Amino acid sequence: QVQLVESGGGLVQTGGSLRLSCAASGRTFYNIGWFRQAPGKEREFVAAIRGSGGNTHYADSVKGRFTISRDNANNTVYLQMDSLKSEDTASYYCAAGRSWVGVRASSYLYWGQGTQVTVSS
Repeated sequence: QVQLVESGGGLVQTGGSLRLSCAASGRTFYNIGWFRQAPGKEREFVAAIRGSGGNTHYADSVKGRFTISRDNANNTVYLQMDSLKSEDTASYYCAAGRSWVGVRASSYLYWGQGTQVTVSS
């Protein structure tokens, strides 16, 4: 079992930055993915990192703006979000799974409750 808790969301202006955290407990050397879901839209893949932290993968829409990283000593995965745009507004979820690279939500076994990110223009 893995428990995931996201934090770090909030309200930020266009062009600003936020850092999301995903704190994991239980068996933690899973691959971790970040997804987001805006109202009325499907959940979409944002970024993923392998359990070892050696490989990362990003959606084209965030490549060059977002950075995923992990601190296995503290069982935490981060999503640094820079140059935020209004279209980044969504609830952000982290998830744990064994598949690589998991870009579909169905690839993940465990999910957090989400944290809201709102980007205002």
